[in-house]
Amino acid sequence: MASASTGPSVARDATPISHHPFRYGWTAFAAVLMIFGGAMAIFEGIAAIAKGNIFVATRNYAFQFSLTGWGWIHLILGIAIVLAGCALFTGAAWARVVGIVLAGLGALANFLWLPFYPFWSIVLIAINVFILWALCAGPEEEEGA
Repeated sequence: MASASTGPSVARDATPISHHPFRYGWTAFAAVLMIFGGAMAIFEGIAAIAKGNIFVATRNYAFQFSLTGWGWIHLILGIAIVLAGCALFTGAAWARVVGIVLAGLGALANFLWLPFYPFWSIVLIAINVFILWALCAGPEEEEGA
């Protein structure tokens, strides 16, 4: 029997929208960058705690902490960033919010770390900005779905 449809038939994909492979691409990108950037911050913190004499500090810097203090800040922040990056793979909304907050704090901490290790700080600031961008450009709702 022939069907009596008057318009063109559109075949719909049977897979749910949430399982589309590129649906959470920006979130996965942010998660990978958070794990990498957090690991770099952990190494930065360990280096500052263990061997403070490898860093050269400028004089009369407005934000002066001891190198050990900065090392602990970067170590704790790096661990939190790695854990939040791992949580992003679950797709939890709270992980996205925590990731945005931690990436902002990481960028701020590395901005304040500029006099001690400028190149590494600039690289980690750029990574944190990419994380912020990827988390804010995350999955969008389908129109008319």
